[in-house]
Amino acid sequence: MGTVNLKPLTPDASPRAAFGAELRSMREGLGMTQDHLSQRTGYSPGHISSVETGRKSPTLPFAQKVDRAFGSGTKFANLFLDVRASALLQGFGHYVAHEAKATELRLFEVGIIPGLLQTLEYAAVLATASVNRGSITEAQAAERLDVLASRQALITRQPPAQLYAVLDESCIRRPIGGPEVMSAQLEWLVELAGLPNMTLQIAPYAMGESRSLDLPVYLLGLPDRSTAAYSESAQQGLFERDPEAVHRLLTAYHHLQVEALPQAASVALISKAREEIQ
Repeated sequence: MGTVNLKPLTPDASPRAAFGAELRSMREGLGMTQDHLSQRTGYSPGHISSVETGRKSPTLPFAQKVDRAFGSGTKFANLFLDVRASALLQGFGHYVAHEAKATELRLFEVGIIPGLLQTLEYAAVLATASVNRGSITEAQAAERLDVLASRQALITRQPPAQLYAVLDESCIRRPIGGPEVMSAQLEWLVELAGLPNMTLQIAPYAMGESRSLDLPVYLLGLPDRSTAAYSESAQQGLFERDPEAVHRLLTAYHHLQVEALPQAASVALISKAREEIQ
């Protein structure tokens, strides 16, 4: 069928709605049905309909395939960045675009399990809390979860990126979503630590002042062998390509890895923390 859905669109409602409205407008302008676009992109007509009507958030791969199908250059990839930026901290959207291409990722997080390693339930609790505080809308929360799901493909794609994660002990001690959610999250960390492309370490409280980083930091090894960095404060994120600035963060990260617990000891600490909340 592919053209039955005639739900009125409201492009001014959000960047997500604007993406969907533009997708439908260009598709119809080119004389394509949803079935035709499905054949060219590999996404089902139902998926395309859901993106057009704003029920489903677009992903970067979807936007890129639409651009190829329409011959629209990077039009929809750029619109996707607007969708993502509406739900994410300033600067993070730029980072995520590069993260998808990374061959190696080093990350450090404080207080919260990093998104790439979160279970859906843990992530949903955090998103709901942000909505309840008035920090984001329900639509932005849904976008945030969609972006997270697409980011997590980095771990299992072929070939997978090599991941090095150092989590402050506060990440595994801070209770999020109650015992059941937190227990499942810690169990998932243990499973992830068993992947051949993952190195997981805990920076214990005992490190004290020797912990070389105090704010979340992400370091990307890119296909051109350059390294980029992303760091954030409470209000904004900074994506950095300057070699000198990146080198300082990379040096601090190496110090952190040396001082943190080895992976076996880290997994044991995570398992102990899980036992304590059950």
